[in-house]
Amino acid sequence: MSLNRNEKAAVVTDVAAQVAGSQTLALAEYRGLTVDHLNVLRKHARERGVYLHVLKNTLARRAVAGTPFEVAAASMVGPLIYGFSKDAVAAAKVISDFAKGNDKLIVKAGAHGGKALDAAGVKALADIPSKEVLLAQLLGLMQSPISRLARVLAAIAEKRTEPAAEAAAEAPAAA
Repeated sequence: MSLNRNEKAAVVTDVAAQVAGSQTLALAEYRGLTVDHLNVLRKHARERGVYLHVLKNTLARRAVAGTPFEVAAASMVGPLIYGFSKDAVAAAKVISDFAKGNDKLIVKAGAHGGKALDAAGVKALADIPSKEVLLAQLLGLMQSPISRLARVLAAIAEKRTEPAAEAAAEAPAAA
């Protein structure tokens, strides 16, 4: 079923709104996937805040025109599913993770920070830990010197009280 001019304009407007608030675009060829597989992929995308949509490539090119994602316009060929995310790695992670378990979904390209990514670039972006994991690692690094210092001070205090405790234990035995 083809769209009329007004419906096409509405699709372009909707996608352009998603593009405006996104950091990452990931493209994958979905040829051969069943509807059930696509529904599972969409469910995972919704859970992670990824806008995932099958679009006509001409409408997608119009939606990304004049944005940092315009660099991926040359890769918009064939039956593609488009993933946009506000999180820098979410779209790439959703598509790459699903592609690992399903050989019919093929990661094609993407864009991040105004730079076009090939399939390997999208997969590398997907391998970056999420923001929450990175923040937890940073917090652990920041706490490490403080906790080490606390352990050293506790060990020194324990050694200083050890001879006094031994002397107190020996004093009643000598009397």
